[in-house]
Amino acid sequence: MIDNMSGPVDQLDARLIGLLRDEPRIGLMEVARRLKVARGTVQARLAKLTERGVIRGFGPELDTHRMGYPLMAFVFLQISQGQLKEAVRVLEEVPEVLEATATSGPSDLLCRIVARDTEHLQDIVNRALSNPAIRRTTSYIALSEQIPYRTGPLLETAADQATSSNSGSTSAGGAATTPRGNSSVGSSSRTDSPAASQSSEPAAMSQGLTPRS
Repeated sequence: MIDNMSGPVDQLDARLIGLLRDEPRIGLMEVARRLKVARGTVQARLAKLTERGVIRGFGPELDTHRMGYPLMAFVFLQISQGQLKEAVRVLEEVPEVLEATATSGPSDLLCRIVARDTEHLQDIVNRALSNPAIRRTTSYIALSEQIPYRTGPLLETAADQATSSNSGSTSAGGAATTPRGNSSVGSSSRTDSPAASQSSEPAAMSQGLTPRS
């Protein structure tokens, strides 16, 4: 299902998402005006991006530090054989566990946990270890955030790659459908001369790509 819904984003998608990311309270009419497209186009793009799961939500971003949880730690968990579901159930009941991801290697889960201080973190870890589904934990306390979570550069790269891919497909299609001209009865069977091949390429490359609305 994920593969069926996934796909590239184009330049208009990237501009739309970037604008909403930078100005979350902006209205759709203003978005349409800034992007110079119809409001219906904006609504259709948002609906499509949301349906595909590219846009996962429109909620506010929270700063856990300012909420009273200044300490962040990344905790690796080793799970007892066949107890992954039980371990996940235990972690879901701990509100300080922001996320948990299954990993390869000697550990089974990687959790991002916030706490008020080191003692609070120790209490969270001890509670997790009290369940036999979790055999061992290894904690790494975050010292500072050097690169905050971001998707902007990746979004731009994905849009550029999609545009390049579409341009290549358009060029190939244009070259393939370029007429080769009529040959006389006594002419050679090789009708595609170098000059004809060269002349078809600029024609294909000149075709503009308009955003999908």
